[in-house]
Amino acid sequence: MRRRSRWGWEHAIKVMDRNAGFDKGRGGKKSPRIRITAEVDGVRDEYTITYGRRGADNATVGYAAARAGAPGGREADKERLSALVKALTGEEPRMRRRSDGTIEPVCGRKHLDGFKRFDELADAIERWLEETKR
Repeated sequence: MRRRSRWGWEHAIKVMDRNAGFDKGRGGKKSPRIRITAEVDGVRDEYTITYGRRGADNATVGYAAARAGAPGGREADKERLSALVKALTGEEPRMRRRSDGTIEPVCGRKHLDGFKRFDELADAIERWLEETKR
């Protein structure tokens, strides 16, 4: 599949595998971890997005790290991850640059709802949303 980013670049995307599981996060809370193995622009990698609940309003937030060791560096990895998330969910993630130079794509509830369209991910996402709602 070919997708155009907000900057007008096209990306060739081939998803090989996707799954969701749970990990114990900070404070022993269960966090869904979405793993997607994909080839984006000829670079095959496993991308991981970890979700959690944040703030007083219990907002759903997912984080993934753009790695410096990836081919092309952080900027290229960020662009590939952003294109992959947009292709799968229809929404481009927000980008957050941390003080240490790490670029974090930040996914919200719209992205999680987009991931629920896939059978491999839907059950785990629904179960986590039900368990963590207030």
